[in-house]
Amino acid sequence: MTLLLSKRADIIINYDLQVLKGIESNFPIKAVAAPFQFDPQGVLTHSDVKSLADLKGKTILVSTSGQASWWPWLKGKYKLDAAQARPYTFNMQPFLAGKNVVQQAYATSEVFQAKKAEPSSNFFLFADAGYPAYGGILVTRNDVIQNKPDVLRRFVQASMEGWKNYLADPRLGNSIIKKENPNMNDELLTFAVGQMRKLKLIDGGDAKTQGIGVMTDARWKATRDFMVNSGLLKAQTNWKTAYTTQFVKAAK
Repeated sequence: MTLLLSKRADIIINYDLQVLKGIESNFPIKAVAAPFQFDPQGVLTHSDVKSLADLKGKTILVSTSGQASWWPWLKGKYKLDAAQARPYTFNMQPFLAGKNVVQQAYATSEVFQAKKAEPSSNFFLFADAGYPAYGGILVTRNDVIQNKPDVLRRFVQASMEGWKNYLADPRLGNSIIKKENPNMNDELLTFAVGQMRKLKLIDGGDAKTQGIGVMTDARWKATRDFMVNSGLLKAQTNWKTAYTTQFVKAAK
């Protein structure tokens, strides 16, 4: 967000919860597309947990960002105790070593590692239980919308075409990813694409009928309502100014 506000970047990938918090603080920003129709966030559990309703009494590893996003939703929906949360440091060893431990995880990354170390582990995607947030969304400033609308339109269109092409044939995209990040390998990338396809992260939900990148009033309002009810957002925040659908509609 700092890069965007300081005008060192005109477009960033961010999250709808953070955009709404920005609107609360009068930041001149707007979301313009949501490539990920669902947040890939969920929890990894051992085989004894059969659903999110089984989390009572478990130690749940939550990151700092999770404390201000999905954890209040999960805690409220399943009547969990705040004392169950412990810091998640992006190290999976506490989970693998502790049979009463649950940890946050992305469907496309930590799940891969967990399944290799403990094939019987389970993953529960929050979106399947009603968590309303989008995944990574494209965010810009209001002055960019005003002064460079055609650039934004073409950027959004190219991005959505890129996702469509990647899902159809990820080989070119994966070769670029591996070049930019040597820690990525074919096995992990194949798993990640498989998860995107299986969970319909890109082309599911409203995107199935309205096109990749679509955002709806209903989804934004659901996220706004959850944040207000959880004490994460002031009720008077003008949530409708957090996004515009003009560019994603033009990209179809």
